[in-house]
Parts: sequence; structure tokens; C-alpha cells
Amino acid sequence: MSNFRWSNPVTVYFGEDQFQSLGEAVASYGKKCLFVYGGGSIKRTGLYDRILTLLAQAGVEVFEKGGVEPNPKIGHIREAVAICKKEGIDVLLAVGGGSVIDATKCISAGACVDFDPWDFIAKHIVPEKALPIVDVLTIAATGSEMNSGGVISNPETNDKASVRGPILYPKASFLNPELTFTVGRYQTACGSADILSHIWENWFTLTPPMEMLDKIQETVIKTVIKYAPIALNDPENYEARENLMWASSWAMNGFMMAGFGKSGPSCHPMEHQLSAFYDITHGLGLAILTPRWLRYCLDEQTVSRYVTFGVEIWGVDPDLPPFEIANRAIAKTEEFLFETLGLEDNLTALGIGEEHLEEMAEKACGARGFISGFKRLTPRDVLNIYKMCL
Repeated sequence: MSNFRWSNPVTVYFGEDQFQSLGEAVASYGKKCLFVYGGGSIKRTGLYDRILTLLAQAGVEVFEKGGVEPNPKIGHIREAVAICKKEGIDVLLAVGGGSVIDATKCISAGACVDFDPWDFIAKHIVPEKALPIVDVLTIAATGSEMNSGGVISNPETNDKASVRGPILYPKASFLNPELTFTVGRYQTACGSADILSHIWENWFTLTPPMEMLDKIQETVIKTVIKYAPIALNDPENYEARENLMWASSWAMNGFMMAGFGKSGPSCHPMEHQLSAFYDITHGLGLAILTPRWLRYCLDEQTVSRYVTFGVEIWGVDPDLPPFEIANRAIAKTEEFLFETLGLEDNLTALGIGEEHLEEMAEKACGARGFISGFKRLTPRDVLNIYKMCL
């Protein structure tokens, strides 16, 4: 196990009875608020009106920037930054899923500088100042409510990458599982795949992990496997929704990644290219990539981790030969993602062909020329995995 440092400063208000504290929490950080949200579902559900009432009661002046899209776009962020500067905004409220919270993080940093917010990404600038953020989560998926990174897309260049830094942690996150009751089957399935990917990409490691962390990760994986199908079939099941929501936060708040040595995301940088070029749903792209990545990385050096995966997560017979356990575990992963969750199992069905795969593979590997993690992947490796997904 590696040495590590871990800190998470986010104050979480979890549960149905915590929501009444929203206005007070926002007001504690400022009196002029930019309210950032997505496509308008919060208006249909009544959440929008509830929030405006709470903010008014707390004496907060509200400005709005709706319309954040999945895979949030830099153009929208530039517009929001301009509002912040013009109106003297001093606190941001993000209401939605990971895309809204990610966009708000970039807005919060962009409002405090005199250069283009895309420069944080293009020039690898770590923000030193940012407006405080409060968020209200409406879908369990990315974990952005409890971490310090945000992924932004630039359609002009077909780039998708992250802005991150300690200053971007939300000050407070409101996690009310009831707000996810209206999330449909497809987004619930995609969100669940995203949660699992956050854990799997670090859990698969050649570095012997601390047993306590290892078992916690296994527990969260099995929690998602148990409760995602329940939420699909019974959308207002509070127990299922609260377990998925809390799993989302802990899958990506840094705690379970600590000490896992050279592990790190592999499917995420590959998927970022898929959604940058084709604007597909992030969790769907991860679901399609994950089993192929697992098959590609299986060899004599890595097989022992697959054995643990098969036996502890999927209940495969431990007396079988190691490679048979590994292949059964991958097959069970495919069954869960594509049959239980009902997600599409290939890129061709999404209208994605070979035309951009080589360029995407190069971009996925970045300036270093490889993706580190469970198994180092070169552009040629990434291209092969993409082709396995067609």
C-alpha cells in the first residue's frame, strides 16, 4: 500500500429533512447568488419553486443560468462567467446532476480571473480562487457533489477534460434521495454504471491494497449491484435511492482511492473522447468500455485480481481455474450492465464507427503518450479496445 494524504472539506446535508436548511446555507456564503441548473426538469417537478422560496426567505438575491447540457459546454460557462462579473455574484448554487455541478465549478473559478475559463484546461492551470459553491444533487452518478474536479467539453476542438483543484470543493452539498425519484430508467442505469466505474478503475490494481479499503470498495460495489435494479423497477424506493446516492458520493470523494498506488482511471479518459466527439451519455460509454477493458488487461500478471473480483463480487466458485474465474466474472459484469441495467452493449448501435478512433486514442493518452493504471495503455492499446466495442 502507498502512503497518501486525504482531505474532504464538503459539508453534506443528507436526507429529506435537511432541505429546509438550503437558504441558510447559501446565505452564509453570499447574498447575490447565481442559480445554475440544467434543462428545466426542476421546474416540472416543483423543485425550482421550492428553492426560490427558500432563497427568498434567507434574503438572497437570485440570478439564473439554466440550460446546462450533459457533457457541459465551455460556451455556456463563458456566458455564466460574464453574468457573475457583471452582477457581482458572490455565491453559486448548482442544482442538478454531475454536469451542472461540474459546470458550476468551472464558472466559480472563471469568475475570479481575467482569462478565458477554457485556459484552466488547455493550459493546465490549477485555480487559486473561486466563488463558493452550494449544490443540490438530483441524480446519483458522478460524485461531483463531494470532490474537487469538473469535466468540461469544447465542441470547437472535440476536447473533453477536467478543471480541478482544492478550491473547487463545494462548500455544502444537499443530498435528498427523494429528489432522485423522478430520474428515469435510462439515466438511473447510466448513473449506476458511472458509480461502478469510479470504483472499478481503482480497485483493479497490481498494488496490494489495505484490506480495510479493499473491503469497503467491495461493499460499495455490491451495494450498487443490489440497489440499482431495485431503483429501476421501483423508482420511489427510498432505501434504494439513498444507497445509490451515498455510494455515488463515496465512490469519487477520494477516500477509497487513497493508497492504491499506480491505479487510476483508464476507462474514463477513453470515454471522455467518445462523449467529446459524439456527445453520448458518459455512463453509457463507460458501460460499453468496461468489459472490453477488463478482457484486454487480463493476463498472467493481472489474473489474481480478477479472481478476487469473481469470487468476492460475483460469487464465482473459487475452486475453478483462475482464468475461468476471471472470464466468468467479466461475463457477469456484461450481464449486469447490458441485461440487468438494460444499457446498449456496443458503439455501432450509437452511430459510432472507425472514422475518429485513431485520433481519439491519441487524445485519450494525452501528452504522456499512455494511460497509466491497472495496465499501461498506449494509443495502440486504446484503439484496440475501441474496436472491441464496435
